Amino acid sequence: MTAALEQQVRDALRLVLDPELGENIVDLGLIYDVAVSGDGAVKVTMTTTTPGCPAAEYLREGVSNCVLAVAGVAAAEVTLTYEPMWTPARMSAAAQGRLRGA
Repeated sequence: MTAALEQQVRDALRLVLDPELGENIVDLGLIYDVAVSGDGAVKVTMTTTTPGCPAAEYLREGVSNCVLAVAGVAAAEVTLTYEPMWTPARMSAAAQGRLRGA
């Protein structure tokens, strides 16, 4: 059950868009980890494209709200980290293509 809930959370996180790039945070590679416990508690470890990003709190709050909206989630904890630093190489091929205008 936790694997299915983790996938539902990851799918839901695609609704959170980076306000500057207009891409979802999953395809941008901003989600580092999603951990689901048996009691429905979800821990998300994420980053932003740059330290000091002005949208960091907006994104963190969006992730928390999005996770809590998934059926079966009892609690959400969102941790923002910069280890390792984000690079464009973390983006999905689809996001890279869209941002290049392909």
